[in-house]
Amino acid sequence: MPGKVADFLRTAELEPAERATLDQGVTVRRGQGYTLRVTAVCAVHRQLLARCQPLDGGQDLLAVPAQRKARREYENRVSALAPIRP
Repeated sequence: MPGKVADFLRTAELEPAERATLDQGVTVRRGQGYTLRVTAVCAVHRQLLARCQPLDGGQDLLAVPAQRKARREYENRVSALAPIRP
């Protein structure tokens, strides 16, 4: 998970399972930023991804391009884990 997404989620109200996932993540430095490596089932990743929706902007929210890109990268990683089932 990109660091900008992790930073946003740390300030959000999360379920206990989601909070535990973030707390157990391992920080890996990447150039100027960092990546948080988290181990969780796909459902938890999808819940976290849904909570990052405000990073895309909309509804009179200011979107920062770097945060939008970080969310898209996380979405691509989560989508690659397993396809969404109907």
